[in-house]
Amino acid sequence: MTKELIISTVFLSPLLFTLIAILSWFMSGLRPKKLIWVSKISIYAGVLMAIFSAVMVYQYGLLESNSIGYNGLGLSIRLDALSVLIFTMINLISFIVMRFSFNYMDGDNRQGVFIGRLAATIASVQLLVLSGNVGLLWISWVLTSISLHRLLIFYSERRRSKLAARKKFIAARLSDLFLLAAVILIFNQFGTGNLEEVITGIKSFANNVPFKIELAAICIVLAAILKSALFPTHAWLVEVMETPTPVSALLHAGLLNAGPFLVARMSFIVVETTYAPLLLIIFGGITAIFGSIAYMTQSSVKTALGYSSISHMGFSLLLCGFGIYAAAMLHLVAHSFYKAHAFLSSGSFIDVKKASKISLPARKANPLVLLTSIGLAFTIFGIMAYAWGINPIEELSLLVISCIIVMGLSLLIGTALDSYESRRLIPRVVLMAALVAFAFFSLETLMGAILKSQIPVIMQPSTAVVILLFFWLIVFAGLVLIQIFSPFMKNSTIWRKWAIHFRNGLYANVLYDRLVGALYVKASKPGIMKGYE
Repeated sequence: MTKELIISTVFLSPLLFTLIAILSWFMSGLRPKKLIWVSKISIYAGVLMAIFSAVMVYQYGLLESNSIGYNGLGLSIRLDALSVLIFTMINLISFIVMRFSFNYMDGDNRQGVFIGRLAATIASVQLLVLSGNVGLLWISWVLTSISLHRLLIFYSERRRSKLAARKKFIAARLSDLFLLAAVILIFNQFGTGNLEEVITGIKSFANNVPFKIELAAICIVLAAILKSALFPTHAWLVEVMETPTPVSALLHAGLLNAGPFLVARMSFIVVETTYAPLLLIIFGGITAIFGSIAYMTQSSVKTALGYSSISHMGFSLLLCGFGIYAAAMLHLVAHSFYKAHAFLSSGSFIDVKKASKISLPARKANPLVLLTSIGLAFTIFGIMAYAWGINPIEELSLLVISCIIVMGLSLLIGTALDSYESRRLIPRVVLMAALVAFAFFSLETLMGAILKSQIPVIMQPSTAVVILLFFWLIVFAGLVLIQIFSPFMKNSTIWRKWAIHFRNGLYANVLYDRLVGALYVKASKPGIMKGYE
């Protein structure tokens, strides 16, 4: 098969979803059978095209279409290991979400409208991933925000939906402007928008990176931060729960990943600069810590899942800041499938919880036993790191991040060792911890092999990055210790007070509301929210 035929075949996927969006204008009502039929064909075809693209890239390597436009700006498609990985993930999640939507929205008088808007959003994300130049990348970046906005206000009469959508709209427009600035700077520097030519050009600079590229990298990072709802612009994400469940699933499992994907796509630019990685490390680390603590204090299932997504996006961008792009993409893919399942099954969570007869084992709260669990977790980590031959000098970033991930195992082991049923639980928990560590190192190595040509190799970090590495290692260790020793603190007044503050997201949402004037949205119906009109 010729290169153009391969690319044209894969490009049919976003075209089919665009066709669904157009057809929905004429079949917008209840149970549009023909629209659903076309949608089913499209989602099955999308999965087949994802598999086809993976096989073609494995066989031929990088595939690029000829650009239709000006100096590499315009319509061009790029198939490589990174785009195919995320394209496959998107198509699989879209298959699940669309299938779920057919039943979920059955009986709604605007079912056709919803299917059309959902398809338009999927087409936008697919185009973003397949973009072969920075111009098309920016256009599809904007389209994802606009199509998502139309989904968020699907029930426009709901006040909270409008408030959240407005905050999201403002953050998205700022993100669009930052990315546009980056595109202009990159085009001005290289004289082309073609991604392959840009990547080749940036490699030629060695350690002498022009100021334009330094500034472009900062703009790329800021665009990603705003797109992926990092602290303190995260508030809208935990307020969009009044949208239909399929929207939440697609948003958290797909659209939020646009930020980490953008940084990974432009990784050869980011790693060569000084300040962009530091921004990722600072904002990503703060968001990861904040989101994980806020998650543990929530009483609402969907709000807790929202804070979980915020934390995971922060951690993904933190990994990108440290230059560990293989681990970042592994985390992104794993989180996407987990979060899609979590949201689509959230409706039955309470019933399952009530029906469950399983209770957590009683804790002894023995400090010596808890400290032993930490030592055991690090022993497992050390064995795995040695077995995989991680070089502590050349791969310091990977070593520290692996250490942070494995530290979470000490919480699992500590719960088992510190319980009154420890003899029965210890063998299972230790085996599970070893399997988790083995899976992480194995999958990270596999992801690195798959994306080898499309992401930078792990480089020796700068002095500033090393300082931040160990700072976040200490912070994450402290957080794990707090969780391990929580039986001693659960009745503490200070503990309870801070839990209330984190349950309210440290009130960042209140400040954000005042900043953007979101509290002053006019009511859809007379008599509602009179004081705000």
